[in-house]
Amino acid sequence: QVELVESGGGSVQAGGSLRLSCAASGATSSSYCMGWFRQAPGKEREGVARIYTGDGNTYYADSVKGRFTISQDNAKNTLYLQMDSLKPEDTATYYCAAVPSTRIWCTVHWYGMDYRGKGTLVTISS
Repeated sequence: QVELVESGGGSVQAGGSLRLSCAASGATSSSYCMGWFRQAPGKEREGVARIYTGDGNTYYADSVKGRFTISQDNAKNTLYLQMDSLKPEDTATYYCAAVPSTRIWCTVHWYGMDYRGKGTLVTISS
């Protein structure tokens, strides 16, 4: 079972940038579906972006496309989410999740992945 720890959140003004990190430990599979999710108070959780580590294939929610970039550093066992041009509506607690999977599974099922970490809070002021 992969253990994940999110970090990098903070408070910035609209238009600013943040980079979130998700440190992974205990990985045993060669390929994982990894994703970033967010949840704001009173709102449903939202899948922000996902990456299939086997080939780097990525997907972004329309709400963040062109502004956020998901990436992986295999040497550091770390997943990143570079967030640029931040908006107040990006305010939320961000979580990462990882599941050993095939690319097809990742493409179809990533949105339902569970996250168990504490998350990292991102607050964007206008």
